[in-house]
This record gives sequence, structure tokens and C-alpha cells, in this order.
Amino acid sequence: MNEKEQHLSDFDFELPESLIAQFPLKDRASSRLLHVRPDGSLEDLIFRDLLNLVRAGDVLIFNDTKVIKARLTGRKQTGGFFEAMTERVIGTHEAISMMRSSKPAKPGTILYFDHPEGGEPAVAEVLGREGEFFKLRYERPVLEVLDEYGKVPLPPYIQHAAEKSDETRYQTVYASHPGAVAAPTAGLHFTEELLQQIRDKGCEEVFVTLHVGAGTFQPVRVENLSEHVMHSEWYTIPEETARKINKAKEEGRRVICVGTTSLRTVEASASSNPEGKVVPGAAETRLFITPGYEFKVCDAMVTNFHLPKSTLVMLVSALCGRDEILNAYKHAVEEKYRFFSYGDACFLEKKANS
Repeated sequence: MNEKEQHLSDFDFELPESLIAQFPLKDRASSRLLHVRPDGSLEDLIFRDLLNLVRAGDVLIFNDTKVIKARLTGRKQTGGFFEAMTERVIGTHEAISMMRSSKPAKPGTILYFDHPEGGEPAVAEVLGREGEFFKLRYERPVLEVLDEYGKVPLPPYIQHAAEKSDETRYQTVYASHPGAVAAPTAGLHFTEELLQQIRDKGCEEVFVTLHVGAGTFQPVRVENLSEHVMHSEWYTIPEETARKINKAKEEGRRVICVGTTSLRTVEASASSNPEGKVVPGAAETRLFITPGYEFKVCDAMVTNFHLPKSTLVMLVSALCGRDEILNAYKHAVEEKYRFFSYGDACFLEKKANS
């Protein structure tokens, strides 16, 4: 066996279901924060304490994607019920969606979407299949239909139906570009006040856009990780963001990624460049980060706690070390931290000598 071979079971851990957060805290910045230092030692903090962990000159990268109300329900022209989860908006009137119905919808099928207040249904046509997804063409602009007819697509491990409060709470305070079907959850802990305090300390903030798709919740289905095919995601990096990140790296200042999506975006960009620099523009990535990956940009990150055996646990293990992450997660379970999207956060510093 290749000694570098990595297995899905290497990233498993025991997680009591009672620790999966079902609702957010009223105060975003009052979540707990587990600090994992470069040597793997741990410190229990409150999220506001992040202000004491950042320092002047740090560049913080935020994903400014905005969650769309991606979940739609309705009836096919044949009368059968369906549920559609928008995966990606690909044009003013077209989108790629997952669909659940008793029978797969055939090309040409007309869909009638239920209005939440009993109004006239919105209409779309099934154009065809793209793997496990369906391509739909809407009579009205897609984002307009989603905003009026859709529901917030809460993650599958949150067991209650989306409420009105989720429309603002499952959204970062700096969200500005609609397109995500899942929130970049590390950003949910930031308030306008905390962001201003971080600026006042002398940190720079920059933004990237990666619209998180439903693929982020798909489980890894192979034991040998070399056989896993990562879902693709589109990202955009503004010129100013690339310039500020590259300047910080040249000057030896820290780059802190807020969330796994911000990290994947800048690492994918730098990995595609022979000089290892972040390149402005839009591109697609299937970057799969596992232990052994050489980070080109990220020195530390803010992130939530992730699912056992998920690609995100593999990513944070690459940054901090697998043993260190599993130890941190064991500590978090013992101390009853809250897990996943509405849960608590970590501040992870890159492992010494990695």
C-alpha cells in the first residue's frame, strides 16, 4: 500500500447528535471560539476574542456570496409533486437544480412552482439532464422567482423548516452577491461592530465570491481518497483583493481566510499560477485539499466545526495536522461546543513547520 494513501475512515470522529446546533445564537459574536495554536495546543475563547488574535497588518479574506432562497416546491404538468433545489444560476432565466419527485422529470416537462401566499404559480420548463442535475428555463428571471417563491435552503442536518428569521440569520452581514445555496458559515459570527474593531486594529479586509452549491453537503463515497472527485465551484477574485493578498505575502504579513470557501478560492487561484500568486478573475475549481497539501496563501483561518469524514475536516487537517484536529474536535465534544452551520467557531493557525 502506498504510505501516502489516505482513507475516509482516517477522518472520522464521534459526535453526539445533541451537539448539532439547530438554531443560531441571538448575538452572532457570542459564539464560542476554539483557538488551535501552531503547536496544536488549545484555548477556549468567545468569538469576540478574535480581536485579540488578529494583529495589525493581517489581511482577512471574506466570501461575500449571498444565500438565495433556493428551495422550491410545486406540481409538474402531470400533477405530480416535486421539490427543486437550485444548485447554480447559469443565466437570467436558466438554472441547474436537483429535483426530487416520484418519477424523474423528462425534457419538455412544465413545472408550476407554489407561491408561499397562494398567488399565481411561477413556471419553468425542464430542458434536460446534466448528470444528477436538471437544467431548467424559467419564464421570469430566476433570482426574481427564487426571492418571491423560494425558501432558505437550510442544511440537511438542521431538522426544522426554514423560518422568517433564517432569511437574515443564515446570511453574513456583508453578503452582497446572490448565488449561494449554503452560507459561508464562518462569516455568520461577524457583526458590523466587530468588523469595525478589526479594521481599527490595523487589519485589512478583502473579498472574494464563491457561490456555495448543494454539492458541499454531498458525502464522500469512497474509502480511498485518491478516488474522490471533488464537486466544482465557480469563484471570482477582484483585482484589489489579489493585489492586497500578494503584497501581504511578499511582506511576510499573515493572510487569514474566513471560511473554507475563501481558503479554497485563493488556494485554487495560487495553485494555478506557476509563481504561486493569487490571480484576479473568475475560474472554476475542483481543488481537493488533504493533509500533505502545501499552502501557498493561507496562514490561519476562521471556520466552524465540520462533519465527520467530510472534505472540510480533511481541509482543516491539512492546515493543522490530522492528529491535532481530531484532538481539537475531541476537546470540543467534551466541552460541548455547538457544531456545524449554526454552531461555534475555531481560529486555526497553520501547523508549525508545515
